[in-house]
Amino acid sequence: MTMPAQPIISIALSMHNAAMTIDCAVSSLLLQTCTDWELLLFDDGSSDDGVDRVQRFADARIRIVSDGRRLGLAARLNQAIDLARGRFFARVDADDIAYPERLERQLAFLQANPEVDLLGSGMMVHADDGRPIGLYPVRENHAEICGRPYAGFYLAHPTWMGKTQWFRGWRYDPTCRRAQDQDLLLRSYAHSKFAVLPEPLAGYRQDALSVQKSLVGRYFFARAIARVAWRDHDYAAGAAAVALQAAKFAADALAISSGLSRRLLPHQAVPFTETEAARWHDVWRSCHQSPDPSCAA
Repeated sequence: MTMPAQPIISIALSMHNAAMTIDCAVSSLLLQTCTDWELLLFDDGSSDDGVDRVQRFADARIRIVSDGRRLGLAARLNQAIDLARGRFFARVDADDIAYPERLERQLAFLQANPEVDLLGSGMMVHADDGRPIGLYPVRENHAEICGRPYAGFYLAHPTWMGKTQWFRGWRYDPTCRRAQDQDLLLRSYAHSKFAVLPEPLAGYRQDALSVQKSLVGRYFFARAIARVAWRDHDYAAGAAAVALQAAKFAADALAISSGLSRRLLPHQAVPFTETEAARWHDVWRSCHQSPDPSCAA
């Protein structure tokens, strides 16, 4: 298969046993109003038929890397950064759904605002059956996004698009099992410029909240805080921030074990309007009209 001309956007997707969702994720990319892209899809040691399902799309813009190894998300994204041919680099997860205008809207913003290194967007959080749960909270400009760096950044990883050269300058830490995005943002924010388009341009499938996931995520973000605080000789603030992560884990564990996590953890999602719900349902239906019967609504 002949490789198409150099695209303007390289999209990175790493999947592990994602056969149940990958059809719809790829379908949503094929429905993009911006068609000048390549998809760098890494199979991270899957044991299901996800690769076969993607190959059935038979689109020359999709490049599949399947080497049988399980390396983790950060390592696979670094591989994608190395292979990217586009001027801009975008993130998609194997269970994400991109609104049709996502790439077009983000590309236009980045071209009009060359000082911005990394751009996110709003995101509709949804259940497995497509039921909307809420909108991911957003902060629109760099000052708001980075106002409390040791507390985390409201810049949803599945919505990222930025300059490929920026990603090559910073890269992901392959030792991070979770919070890879927060680690990268914490290391880079003082030397970069971030922004967010507030409208939802992606659908994010919300897994059931778990104490284990919270613990691992809080641990790796606390580790990132400690490293940056040590680098910057900001010992007191770093120690306080690490302690805060421990307190937040305790709150997470209480909320999750009580079964009231959606009510007690308001940072997970905020209310949406009827118009936003209707738009999301349209997007959900369109990406489920795949010729693959396993992806039918």
